[in-house]
Amino acid sequence: MGYHEWKSCIDACLQCAAICNHCASSCTKEEDVKMMASCIELDMQCASMCYAAAQLMSLGSSEAKELCRICAKICDACGTECGKHNTEHCEECAEACLHCAEECRKMAA
Repeated sequence: MGYHEWKSCIDACLQCAAICNHCASSCTKEEDVKMMASCIELDMQCASMCYAAAQLMSLGSSEAKELCRICAKICDACGTECGKHNTEHCEECAEACLHCAEECRKMAA
């Protein structure tokens, strides 16, 4: 297995990572940054994990499925946290995270 078989999941991971980075950056510009601390932290963790999962899938790594299982958990946590905030960037991020988690679970099944 490799890139072509896992392309849908790779694409979801790369999109999620980009949106998580955007969300983290946007959260730092919110009026109450302290309130956004957990969101920023999860955004950064999620982006890192999504990039790592996409890279291992692209390489056809035998560990890609295991990493995608972990990625799904982090995406779920980030999506849940972002869902608590009424900002456009958090809403967009929550949607991307939940989609990525779904793709990662399918890939790892």
